[in-house]
Amino acid sequence: MGKLRLVASQEIQEMLGVSRTRAYQITNSKSFPDPVAVLSVGRIWETEDVERWIKAHRPDIQDTEE
Repeated sequence: MGKLRLVASQEIQEMLGVSRTRAYQITNSKSFPDPVAVLSVGRIWETEDVERWIKAHRPDIQDTEE
């Protein structure tokens, strides 16, 4: 089993190439995955869930990690 990879709103903002406000709107949409944790610093998502959402809803964004 691989390492658990997590992202917060700042990373999601960078992954999507959007403003902080727009990232907030996207992460609060019904189609966006639920966070795996809510910490004092904010919500946290599994990177895989976010990447899967991006592929389904924002196919124009290329994965830069590959």
